[in-house]
Amino acid sequence: MDVMKVFSLIAIVFGGMTIVSGSTVLFTDGAIQKSAGNYVAFVVWFNLISGFAYIAAGIGLWAGKKWSATLSIMITLGIAGVLLAFGVHVLQGGLFEPRTVYALTFRMLLWLIISVLAYRTFRTRSSSHA
Repeated sequence: MDVMKVFSLIAIVFGGMTIVSGSTVLFTDGAIQKSAGNYVAFVVWFNLISGFAYIAAGIGLWAGKKWSATLSIMITLGIAGVLLAFGVHVLQGGLFEPRTVYALTFRMLLWLIISVLAYRTFRTRSSSHA
């Protein structure tokens, strides 16, 4: 199995996990929501919505669709924007959970890797067909 296929599966699984965890925090009451602590709502909403994009990108990458590289780059840029907004939130004294820093950093790095791999894969395929 090639590297892009592996990362496409990671994107799909991670997207599903992201949807479940975001939905759980936003749409349930009780112990699960309390365990989320001082979550930042706009981060959780972004993660929930982006989970669907993760799955779409993963499916596109698996199928070798060129648009999936563009979507992967858009996901990466979106995460970077949320990471920046989260940083502003923290610097302004907003409440947050330290694990959010790690989770956003992990997402950023994962999608940066996927984006670079996808871009290189499709650039290589395009130039070999020219």
